[in-house]
Amino acid sequence: MSKKTIAVLFGGQSSEHIVSCMSAANVIDQIDTLRYDILLIGITEAGRWLRADSVEDIRSGAWRESRVEAVISPDATEKCVILTENGESRRIPIDVAFPILHGPYGEDGTVQGLFEMARIPYVGCGVLSSAVSMDKLYTKLIVSTLKIRQAAYVPVLAWRLKKDPDAIVSQIEQSLPYPVFVKPANAGSSRGITKAENRQQLLEGLKEASGHDTKILVEEAISGHEIECAVLGGGDKPVLSSGVGEILAAADFYDFDAKYFNEESCTVIDPELPGDSAERVRKAAEQIFNAVDGYGLARVDFFVKEDGEIVFNEINTMPGFTAISMYPMLWEARGLSKRILIDRLITLAFERKSR
Repeated sequence: MSKKTIAVLFGGQSSEHIVSCMSAANVIDQIDTLRYDILLIGITEAGRWLRADSVEDIRSGAWRESRVEAVISPDATEKCVILTENGESRRIPIDVAFPILHGPYGEDGTVQGLFEMARIPYVGCGVLSSAVSMDKLYTKLIVSTLKIRQAAYVPVLAWRLKKDPDAIVSQIEQSLPYPVFVKPANAGSSRGITKAENRQQLLEGLKEASGHDTKILVEEAISGHEIECAVLGGGDKPVLSSGVGEILAAADFYDFDAKYFNEESCTVIDPELPGDSAERVRKAAEQIFNAVDGYGLARVDFFVKEDGEIVFNEINTMPGFTAISMYPMLWEARGLSKRILIDRLITLAFERKSR
């Protein structure tokens, strides 16, 4: 059997650039090199596409000094990466792409649109699913049709906030009691999210969130277990959900630093939860994944309250694969090693039904 070529994309222009690099290095280590030749494409925070030589270069950051530009051709008749060095270009055909990109310009349907145009199979959710799942407001609108409980919220448009912040704050205070969480609609890894206990903190949080997106969500604070569930499959393949894991944040809430840089934060696989709430989380995760037209993989996050009520939080269509990320750990707990999981995701990419 001849080897296929897989292009792995990492980095990206979002605030989750460094997390993407961490995830990519771990994924690349698990790709079967007997079956695949791996072409590494790093995207700088400025948006420049460069070829990386090795996983070691990804971990050290040396790839950012590469002199070889590497872009995917949108020409569907080529299905290739164009490498350019010293003004000279050559084309390398690729069979499949794995965009290990978190946040805007990677997890939001943009790069997925490029793969669709180029007719290149790719790992993960499609254009629509990626876009609506990345946007927390539109995710809420879809989930509201499923009769699954989610946090009460007030949507805020940044231009309206700038025009009349006092009116926006008054609207929020009339709708939700303090404390509240303020979130950019399009951001991941808890970037730009703050907790507000009073009006001053709310104003500061709205300003912070508006620096990340033009749409903001202000949500009621939910007290309970922070739970995550992994989903795999889609299309004409059965949608499978893992067990559940609990986040034990070292901070007041699971913000970016608590996730990746606070060693006191930890995760618990198969925690003790009230009644049958773990099973209800699994079923709800599958429902939500199907409702957003998910394909390949996603991590669906919930709160489980002390009385056993489950509350949907958000869905991530390209969850982290860092050393502390829940998605691969949840599948490992079900006997699916990282290597087998990655192989299955790539296989699903080839099996995606084309338009």
